[in-house]
Amino acid sequence: MKAAGGVPRAEPFFLKSDPGQRFCLLHRPAGRCLGAVLYVHPFAEEMNRTRRMAALQARQLAALGYAVLQIDLYGCGDSSGDFGDARWDLWKQDLAAGAAWLHERFGCPVSLWGMRLGALLVLDYARTAAVPLGPLLLWQPVSNGASYLTQFLRLRMAGALLADTTSAQNSTRALREVLHAGETLEIGGYDLAPALALAIDGLPAPETMAPAVPVHWFEILNATGQTLPPAAARVTAEWTRQGVDLQVHALHGPPFWATSEITVCPALLEATASALQVNVHEH
Repeated sequence: MKAAGGVPRAEPFFLKSDPGQRFCLLHRPAGRCLGAVLYVHPFAEEMNRTRRMAALQARQLAALGYAVLQIDLYGCGDSSGDFGDARWDLWKQDLAAGAAWLHERFGCPVSLWGMRLGALLVLDYARTAAVPLGPLLLWQPVSNGASYLTQFLRLRMAGALLADTTSAQNSTRALREVLHAGETLEIGGYDLAPALALAIDGLPAPETMAPAVPVHWFEILNATGQTLPPAAARVTAEWTRQGVDLQVHALHGPPFWATSEITVCPALLEATASALQVNVHEH
C-alpha cells in the first residue's frame, strides 16, 4: 500500500520491550536500503508538537532509501505504561530494542535521530550501543539535563501563578526538594516521577559524551546570521577539540517544538535529508 507520491505507507506495529510493548511506525525504504534511522522523540508535550515534523522527515528519508523507525518510548504515546511510570534507563532499553530490530532486519548501521531531550537520550545511549551506529542526527539538542529540568519545572510555577496560588513550592529549588522527598509532581498534565526527574537532573554534561561516529547538529535560530546559543556553542567547540566528526547546521525557522499550533520548518527537513545523503556518498 502506497501513499501519495509512491512512498509506502508507514506500517504500525508493537515491539516487545519489557515491561509491555512499544508502539512503532516503520517507514520502509524506497528501493535499495541506504541506511536505517531510529527516531527518538522529545519530552512530554514537545512530543505532540513535533509529530508533524517527525512524520514529514521520516517519509522524506524513506523516499530517499532509508528505513526509518519511529518508536513511542515507555509511558509515551501509544506504548505501554503511563508517563508517571517512565524511567530514563527504560527509555535507553527502548532505544536498544529499536536499534537491534532495525539492524537485524535491514543489516545497516543505525543512525540515531534525536529531538530536544531525545537528542540527549541518544547521546547517553550511544555510549554503550550494541549495534553499529551511523551518523547521529541531533535536532535542537538539549545541551544540559539540569537546565532542561529547570525549564520544565517552571511550567508548574507558571501554572501556579495563573491559578493565583501562593504555594511554598513556587520555586524550582522547592520543587526539586519535593522530588527528592519522593513525591510525584503534576506538570502541564504530565506526572513527573522523582526517579525520572532526578535522572535527567543528574545527566553528564554533553561535553563528556562526545560520540565516536559522525554527528549532524541542527540548530534552529530566530534570525539569519544569528550565532549558536552559548550552551550549544560550548558543547560543539569541545566536541571539535576532541576530534568529533561534527557538522553544525544553523538554520532560520520557527521553534516548532514550542509553538501552540502545529508548525513546520521546511529548511530543517531539507538540511537533514542532504546531510544523510552526503554521508552516504562520503562513506
